[in-house]
Amino acid sequence: MSSQALFSALLRPVVLQVLRAAGFQAARPAVVDTLVDFTARYLILLAETTASYSLTNHNDLIPTILDVRLALQDVGALRPQVSTVEEHFKDTEDMRGVEAFLSWAKGDVNKEIRRIAGLDPSDGEVVTLEAGEERQDFLSVLKKKHSKTGEESRYQGTVLGKSADARPIPIEGGQSESIQAWQRNLQGKMSLANSPLSTRPTSGVASDESSPLTDIG
Repeated sequence: MSSQALFSALLRPVVLQVLRAAGFQAARPAVVDTLVDFTARYLILLAETTASYSLTNHNDLIPTILDVRLALQDVGALRPQVSTVEEHFKDTEDMRGVEAFLSWAKGDVNKEIRRIAGLDPSDGEVVTLEAGEERQDFLSVLKKKHSKTGEESRYQGTVLGKSADARPIPIEGGQSESIQAWQRNLQGKMSLANSPLSTRPTSGVASDESSPLTDIG
């Protein structure tokens, strides 16, 4: 399965749960596939815009709240809101878009979506948690449901689990101890070969050792 197909398969249950929370009981597969594609494109656009602001503002790929806010504003999620140029000109910070977005996300319109996601209990539901236990979201519950052992280790190193610890990969029968060492060695040879100080004979005539002189007579 390709990465694109895997991510689409993971996004599909989320879109179905959102449709269910919105009151839809059924939908044609083509409609669901279209909504999944739209959702993926929107999330990719939001992620790329956030990364662009992150590189522009502080030259790294670790986004801050400001980067996310600017990206949300660009993709149309924060409305009404003036631009950052207008905010700088007026010497004031416009929080109307942020406040409207938070009111929409935490309001009654998304109450059913939050309940299905495991963030809010339903009306009349009594949630009893053990000491130190936290409410789990939809994906965590689904992973435990389909895991016979219930261990998180089976998902380690995949998109569903924690990142695996980076370990060196040994190369059997080679001069390098690992792939990383081999890569460094290769880069060093390439840098030496491309150095302007390195001289290479273009033909055998230019080298006295490789081309002995021919007695013309």
